Amino acid sequence: MGLNDTPQGERLQIGLYGRRNSGKSSLINALTGQEAALTSPYAGTTADPVLKAMEFPPLGPVLFIDTAGFDDVGGLGALRVAKTEQTLDRTDLALLVCPPEGDLSLEAEWAARLREKRIPFIVVLNKSDRLADDTSRREELRLALDEDPVAVSARDGHGLDVLREAMVRQVPEEVGSVSILGGLVNAGDIVLLVMPQDIQAPKGRLILPQVQTLRELLDRCCIPVCVTADGISKALAALKEPPQLIVTDSQCFADAYKHKPEGSLLTSFSVLFAAHKGDIRAFLDGAKAIAGLTSDSRVLIAEACTHAPQQEDIGRVKLPRLLRKRAGEALRVEVVSGMDFPDDLSGYDLVIHCGACMFNRRYVLGRIEAARRQGIPITNYGVALASLAGILDKVVYPTS
Repeated sequence: MGLNDTPQGERLQIGLYGRRNSGKSSLINALTGQEAALTSPYAGTTADPVLKAMEFPPLGPVLFIDTAGFDDVGGLGALRVAKTEQTLDRTDLALLVCPPEGDLSLEAEWAARLREKRIPFIVVLNKSDRLADDTSRREELRLALDEDPVAVSARDGHGLDVLREAMVRQVPEEVGSVSILGGLVNAGDIVLLVMPQDIQAPKGRLILPQVQTLRELLDRCCIPVCVTADGISKALAALKEPPQLIVTDSQCFADAYKHKPEGSLLTSFSVLFAAHKGDIRAFLDGAKAIAGLTSDSRVLIAEACTHAPQQEDIGRVKLPRLLRKRAGEALRVEVVSGMDFPDDLSGYDLVIHCGACMFNRRYVLGRIEAARRQGIPITNYGVALASLAGILDKVVYPTS
């Protein structure tokens, strides 16, 4: 696996925030020892947020988010600042990059915003090489932002080791600590993976949740057996003993349940990722709203991927069809993809989210919290499909 093969959603996401020309891009390059970000002496070089996947010892695979200056001006500048603000929803750790001189009112506002969103952050006094003695400026930062700053110089490398150490200390404990399979399997267990190879997984490819689940099974010394949907019965007959767990594509829930041996557990990749990336109990509670949908209801389906709609697409075709079969053909279903997600959910009776393999856990939890705050039930693809198939009470999910 190459340095950039770790999926974005599994990387620690580090956002850099500061004024134009405060040295955010230069700081990324200095920290990584690579020309990872475009730099220029002219303010406003970074327009839209730039994502750079890196291997960053000792934190491992990370995603740096290089943002536009939050002091940008004008109509276009306001749009750039809005894009910068959107990145806060996915940021696990922030570096608040401050200049060696000047007013700190904007930096104080952003420090308050980071605290409000519960994002751990480090105040970085950049370009400290321009100061004969940085003591006075560090004290200004401490008083204005109520944080002890780390003084660095992207130009000569001063303070970078101290900053790296501070970043390690500030990483939230839960980042990267939530396993996919939880307590469902132990070393030596046989696990049957039902992985249809259809239009959603073109020839030569496996979809990301399949790859990540398979990798964790191997890491945990389990014995994975992979089959397509039409090979379930043959695979089970070939095994000397029933598998401990069957993990199926959500579309094959009913068929997998029909073939499931009595002693085997059943779940889906989407259910696993509902717990890995979000809050499985919130999704289970949200699924209860499916029973109350009527032809007058309105459902929002949120996809993480921004792919072109495919024939028999789960979110755009299969789920709407099943929901309308249950609630009535007049049921309104709307689909959003990627980072698009309405701030106002009040017009919806239910939100159904995909497995979110492309998002990090913080971002998904933020969407769940937004729905909870507005009193709108939210569930996910796998949980919804199990509910619609009438087998949700037969499906297991990770508890640790």
